[in-house]
Amino acid sequence: MADCNFKIQDTSSIVSPGLVVFRDVMNANLAEMIRQAGDVNRLRPHCKTHKMAEVTRIQLALGITKHKCATFAEAEMLAEAGVKDILLAYNLVGPNVQRAVAFMNRYIDVTFMATADDAAMVEELANAMSAAGQTIELLIDLDSGQHRTGIEPGEAACQLYQLFHDLPGITPGGIHLYDGQNHQTDLEERRQAVMACWQLAADFRDHLESLGLSVPRIVAGGTGSFPVYATITDPALELSPGTNTFFDNNYGRMFPDLNYTPAARILTRVISRPTHDTITVDLGYKACASDPDLTRRVVFPDLPQAEPVLQNEEHLVLRTDKANDYSPGDELLAIPGHICPTSALHKSAYVVENEQVTECWEVSSRDRWLTI
Repeated sequence: MADCNFKIQDTSSIVSPGLVVFRDVMNANLAEMIRQAGDVNRLRPHCKTHKMAEVTRIQLALGITKHKCATFAEAEMLAEAGVKDILLAYNLVGPNVQRAVAFMNRYIDVTFMATADDAAMVEELANAMSAAGQTIELLIDLDSGQHRTGIEPGEAACQLYQLFHDLPGITPGGIHLYDGQNHQTDLEERRQAVMACWQLAADFRDHLESLGLSVPRIVAGGTGSFPVYATITDPALELSPGTNTFFDNNYGRMFPDLNYTPAARILTRVISRPTHDTITVDLGYKACASDPDLTRRVVFPDLPQAEPVLQNEEHLVLRTDKANDYSPGDELLAIPGHICPTSALHKSAYVVENEQVTECWEVSSRDRWLTI
């Protein structure tokens, strides 16, 4: 995919800074995701990267029927796009308990699941579901070492999973295993770390089943761990890649073994030449994720040595020895360091095919809530 064409013949319709999706590159990323999975039915990709109904429908057309999300806005987007199997990989508290009831009442033909790691949380959800005459599948969220959410495998986890069987309004959905701590660049080191996490989940599953408890699925992985989990043939395993659909620069640096190309880029324009060796473009941190360090927020393929020296809400100053080659109005394409929060900063994305802007896709689930 290194020879992809990232030219745009007519950029006059693109308001900068504008998110641009090169559709052929995205299609190639999806083909690689399916190839790595070995069977499209094993996939449950996370929609947080794109948050777009059009992308979801493309994935559905490829046979990717199971999807994962982190917000009710994303869940609603998926359901409206036609997805019938949705995992909201988030623990439901506060208003989200009744939102789950509302979601299930509206989308009666959707298999809807969530995660949980706390007994009181499960009991509250069970009461709400039972009162509404609904039943929700819950996956126990295992902590494999990231210590962000989840519960360690052990007696307390067994007791929690037993509640999934015992309480009305709840049915056991299996295990959720996200190992976001596994960012080892060396593939063999990553493989060993990922397999240790898998063993935790597999052993816990075996113990639960020995107690007569049903564990229908284990949803596991993220962008970097996906290729390792893909080598496991356990029939209960569902693969949950994250950023792969669009991909980004920082994951490309971190995981050089992954054969994906950043398909979403930001078209930006020069707005000033403040000094002899700097240019300022209209790419502030309102248009690209600011969680990476300034030096890794964006990269410019046409200015690979450009040094970001200052970024504000609507400005990015670049130091480059090629500053004299640029004038206000000139354009550059930037590759985001972190695409998932970057896409949420844009109302829509311009779609490019055969060097032409063909349509715009709304980033429809970038908000915290839509109608539910």
